[in-house]
Amino acid sequence: MSKAKIGIIGGSGLYKMKGMTEVEEVKVNTPFGEPSDAIILGNLEGIDVAFLPRHGKGHHISPAKLPSKANIYALKSLGVERIISVNAVGSLREEMKPLDLVIPDQAIDHTKGRDSTFFSDGMVAHIAFAEPFCPILSQVLFDAATAAGSRVHKSGAYLATEGPQFSSRAESQLYRSWGAAIVGMTAMPEAKLAREAEICYAILAIVTDYDSWRSSHESVTAEIILSNLVKGVDIAKKILGLSIPLIPQKRACTCATALKDAIVTTPQYIPKKIKRDLDPLIGKYLD
Repeated sequence: MSKAKIGIIGGSGLYKMKGMTEVEEVKVNTPFGEPSDAIILGNLEGIDVAFLPRHGKGHHISPAKLPSKANIYALKSLGVERIISVNAVGSLREEMKPLDLVIPDQAIDHTKGRDSTFFSDGMVAHIAFAEPFCPILSQVLFDAATAAGSRVHKSGAYLATEGPQFSSRAESQLYRSWGAAIVGMTAMPEAKLAREAEICYAILAIVTDYDSWRSSHESVTAEIILSNLVKGVDIAKKILGLSIPLIPQKRACTCATALKDAIVTTPQYIPKKIKRDLDPLIGKYLD
């Protein structure tokens, strides 16, 4: 099976990547079920890339039902070391306008019922998550967006909600009071699982609307979001093409060793099935 060190998870509106050559569609079985869809392996800008449509072809998987553990595990098993996540978000800040781009540097997990760890039954690991997004990969995305001439914001806190409903006005105002900059439904638990898998993870967020906090602004609807997504996705594809050649070949961030001191369960007490299932993540630490 082919391998790729760079993965792209496409959000709403981004279901395939133009310009990929040597394309191969791969179905990956995982201990956590099937990923959202087949993973597309190919060459983009001379570099091997794995592309996964987060919501599946035709956008048939709701945010709360995404098989995030299977998605991250599948990409890890294909050799992916870095994930660029493309997300549609609502803005909680006046200066972050529709069709702007945001490279968030912080996160608030306000989801409710999602399985957010690989380590639960029979094994415990506590990863550091103070900096939820890889700073090096985030800088690459910012540089590429700047080079593309896009209006891009380098920082901000991404607040993840359960969805699939949009925020009430009171909720939107509450999120603003918490210091959040953008709101979306899909960054969590992806970012947490990627860190547990020692994969660098950064977000290219496309602002589609002002959420619902502005009383003078029309209510958020799927029609408004999809209309802006058509424009935003074209911009995102250009930035992805520019960013991939800028990614350093060697990793110098702490994402690559996130599990080094995080596993607290004594190896002899870890069930054999857990060791087998999680071998791509923990095998090197149990040898």
